[in-house]
Amino acid sequence: MDNRFRRATLILFIIILPIYTIGHAPGHDHQRPELNGWYASLHSGKGPCCDGTDARRVDDADWDTKDDHYRVRIDGEWVDVPKDAVVDGPNRAGRTMVWPYYLDGHPKARCFMPGSMG
Repeated sequence: MDNRFRRATLILFIIILPIYTIGHAPGHDHQRPELNGWYASLHSGKGPCCDGTDARRVDDADWDTKDDHYRVRIDGEWVDVPKDAVVDGPNRAGRTMVWPYYLDGHPKARCFMPGSMG
């Protein structure tokens, strides 16, 4: 029975992992280790953004500005980015990134760093 349980767990893991990772492109670029310190230093008015490992890259089609503030699509839902979630300073990675969190099952932006649209 123990062997069947392990096999079922492994099969479930193999099925669920690819589903979970679809659409979750990491923001941290492991090919550019020189940016590690920069990622670790990022913060917004909401606090530290972390080390970049929980950031997500955002495609140009998934962010814009509306009524003088940013909006970003997280998990298919458009989210208004509060001004205090915007990371100040130059974007050394060059691409748009968001550090999401969830409240009542809906995504929110803890940190947001715009890239260059286009």
